[in-house]
Amino acid sequence: MKNTHVSLRGGKQLKNQSLTIAVLTTLFSAFALLSAFGQSNVSVYSTGLNNPRGLKFGPDGNLYVAEGGFGGVNSTVGQCTQVPGPGPGMPGPNTGDRTGSRISKIIPSGAHGFRTTILDNLPSSQVSPQNGSFISGVADVAFVGNTLYGLLSGAGCADGVANTSNGVIRLNPAGNTTLIANLSAWVVAHPVAHPDPEDFSPDGTWYSMVEVSGDLFALNPNTGDFVKITPAGVITRVIDISASQGHIVPTVLTFKNGNFYVGNLNTFPIVQGSSKIFRITLAGQLTQIGSGFTTILGLAFGPDGNLYVLENTTGNNQFPTPGTGKIIRIGAGGVRRALPSHGHDLRPGWRDLCFERRLWSTTEWLGADSENHRAVALSRSGQSLVRL
Repeated sequence: MKNTHVSLRGGKQLKNQSLTIAVLTTLFSAFALLSAFGQSNVSVYSTGLNNPRGLKFGPDGNLYVAEGGFGGVNSTVGQCTQVPGPGPGMPGPNTGDRTGSRISKIIPSGAHGFRTTILDNLPSSQVSPQNGSFISGVADVAFVGNTLYGLLSGAGCADGVANTSNGVIRLNPAGNTTLIANLSAWVVAHPVAHPDPEDFSPDGTWYSMVEVSGDLFALNPNTGDFVKITPAGVITRVIDISASQGHIVPTVLTFKNGNFYVGNLNTFPIVQGSSKIFRITLAGQLTQIGSGFTTILGLAFGPDGNLYVLENTTGNNQFPTPGTGKIIRIGAGGVRRALPSHGHDLRPGWRDLCFERRLWSTTEWLGADSENHRAVALSRSGQSLVRL
């Protein structure tokens, strides 16, 4: 299935799926949310984040947040194959910087959290200004034991950052990093069965990463590739999702009881109910277990054992539409319930879900919670972490 043009700003037409993901990640809202227990209790926990992405709790009990960063202006045109562009519907050429993104740690401090930088000076890139300058950097984080790993999605020559690669980095005890797995090279050397030729990123648009039994597993929405990375840096394919599903843009990943669970964004224009949830075994066997969802950008199992699904845009809107997202709780017997809004006017660009007694998400901006008179109104520069 081909992407069709997505008009988002200034009459420009966007069709590249990596840009689609960036737009959904950084601009558009999900619905007002409640906690996993149905309580109206949404609050800003930490601010000062730069294009926050995936988040995980570490073994120390602190919350670690991947950040896309600030992008950059350096170009690699003429040095390597570029992301398609310039032209209508084409986001490239991308530009970037070697030092624009980072990973933050959020330390509990009373009712709020104190942000501190764990690792910075990591690559960050952005699409062309004509198409919004949307940014990628560190996409996700995970721990193997006490060791922190980051998933780079804003690096690579095609993203405007010469002599770098998308991949998995390890934070060493000395404070430096090691690229243990070059995922840019993997994308080129291990093509999938059914890529979209008009929507191919040579470095990939790696989005989600989880740890299972000491290994890391990462997902590339641009091609539908799902891979395993050992701590020694050996990459193997778990499954080529495109082989059976085509170009469905699988974005999010979680794991429970011996199985992975994957949700997909799908292509544009948005078709209500066109996103699905799949169960994938460690051996790479894929089974569809849910359908009828729309623009999935988050999956998480709660302490209640239920699966929570973040839908970015719903309501038969063909393109991303602020204020139309939902979180769906899937309970016993597959019964679905949308968590109610209770009148809150929260409009964040939700990107990920994470549980530790509460439900968490990263967000780019918030409106005011006028009903409860809480100070959650932030500017776009006040990118934040939300606790529910």
